[in-house]
Amino acid sequence: MPDPVYWVTPRHLAGDDDALAERIGDTLAGLGWRMWPTARHTLVYVSPNGLCGAEWVLAAYPFELGGLPVAWQLSARSHAASVMTTWNAYFTTGVPYEALADLLVEIDSRETPDVGFEGPETVLDALCARGWVRDVDRPRTTATDLGLSCSVSLEMLPPLIEDADPRPDLAGWQAWADPILGAPYLWCASFSASVPHDLVAAFASSLASPGPVPRRTVPESTEGRLTIVRRS
Repeated sequence: MPDPVYWVTPRHLAGDDDALAERIGDTLAGLGWRMWPTARHTLVYVSPNGLCGAEWVLAAYPFELGGLPVAWQLSARSHAASVMTTWNAYFTTGVPYEALADLLVEIDSRETPDVGFEGPETVLDALCARGWVRDVDRPRTTATDLGLSCSVSLEMLPPLIEDADPRPDLAGWQAWADPILGAPYLWCASFSASVPHDLVAAFASSLASPGPVPRRTVPESTEGRLTIVRRS
């Protein structure tokens, strides 16, 4: 018999159900993105207009964020023929696939995914609209869930984050979940400096959505913090 499905909240602590590759692959296929495998045992997807890319890179193990392997890398370029990407975003294992899928739908809907007109406040406003709170010490750059287990913050970029802007000391949006203080992170995400703020806001709004999500398995580190809404 298949494992029962549990509907749980909050989304940001629900994990990826060990299905991050499949769920995001299904999303991209539904959007009409083309896919092919590479010699590095990764899977590359390209949007119909050729401006956006997504790569399942876990097999290549490119680098880590917060001690976790990067699983998906998203990118955008200003012209389909351009070799250099304008921005990149990276997501580790454990990230709730719903938030990543909603971000990809938003990216796919843009004619110019490398251009944004909103300021950083749009990210914090999206989170506060979902009930998150601004950090007391950094109210203009950081918001946290009420359980203090997940944060989205405009921070100095960690190493190996690629962006078309070559200037040093750039800041980009970072997100992470650490349900147990001092324990390993549940997941991490990093957006390079040129990712439009309104795209990050789409990810943040989905991440903080109060709606329950289906899971067959949940992370051990979130025991006691997840609420099972119903079982099906």
